[in-house]
Amino acid sequence: MKHFLRVVTQFFVFLYCKCLWRGLKFVTRKFTGRCELQRICYSNKPGARRTLKIESSLRYSKYELLRSALSVHPDQVEKTIDDIMALKKINPDTNPQLGVSLQASLLQIVGYRSLMAEVEKLRREPYDSENTEHESMLMKLWKELRPDTPLTGRISKQWCEIGFQGNDPKTDFRGMGLLGLQNLLYFAEHDRTAALQMLQDSLQPKHNELNQPDWEQKVPDKAIGYSFAIVGINITDLAYSLLVSGALKTHLYNVAPEMAGLQHFQQIFCYLMQEFQRFWIEEDPSDIMEFNRVRSKFHRRILRQLKNPDMALCPHFSASDLHLVNL
Repeated sequence: MKHFLRVVTQFFVFLYCKCLWRGLKFVTRKFTGRCELQRICYSNKPGARRTLKIESSLRYSKYELLRSALSVHPDQVEKTIDDIMALKKINPDTNPQLGVSLQASLLQIVGYRSLMAEVEKLRREPYDSENTEHESMLMKLWKELRPDTPLTGRISKQWCEIGFQGNDPKTDFRGMGLLGLQNLLYFAEHDRTAALQMLQDSLQPKHNELNQPDWEQKVPDKAIGYSFAIVGINITDLAYSLLVSGALKTHLYNVAPEMAGLQHFQQIFCYLMQEFQRFWIEEDPSDIMEFNRVRSKFHRRILRQLKNPDMALCPHFSASDLHLVNL
């Protein structure tokens, strides 16, 4: 019975998308004198609301040109916009802003796909101890996090001091590959104060109860108790899953005026690391064995936030700063 109802529901959804929805679009265009893309651009400000609607309109269009626009090369975006406006019989001279708005949104869309490909490539690249570039990044991570403590050897128990599980960090990067190392290094270099404080807090003993003054002052030696580097690799996995699922479109379409780059993803990682630390303190788990439960709950919390089309995860990373990165 459930299967039958599911089939019937899918049939009506298909019928709506193929017939009723397109019929409604036709009537609306005749009534307003504008196509769907025009109505979206003129009634929505720049950001995720507009770009997500444009993306949906292109994906479900009956025209192959519009559907294929979602996967064009960034260099072909301008020509693709000209072709779309010609197909829709829109005069660019009387609608100059439309072309600009469509181009910005389409660059965001193809930029998201490009970012996913770049992140996936890093994730699939295993850490290679024979690669001097990989080794150099790992050594730099140690120097950033433990500037006053020389490393006695490449294979050393000292790695546990920054949150790796054993004598050789190489084994901890197997899940996220080079992406995990790059994120940790970016955090240590670009948000160094927060990274060092988080590392220091993570090394402190865990206490289950905080009195009100301690809670308000966020006394670190009564709050944490986890492995910094391992948490970083886990948060990298969380950020990756948000990216692949499309959940990060809301944030990236709101903060990146055009194409998002790897730096945008790394800034999201920095934000998630700091937010997870706060969340861990709020949850006050009894020990590290509760990590997966806390992580799952944190993941759901971020997903709920990203359902708001006006949401931007990193308010301290301004859109103007990110625009300079794009330039």
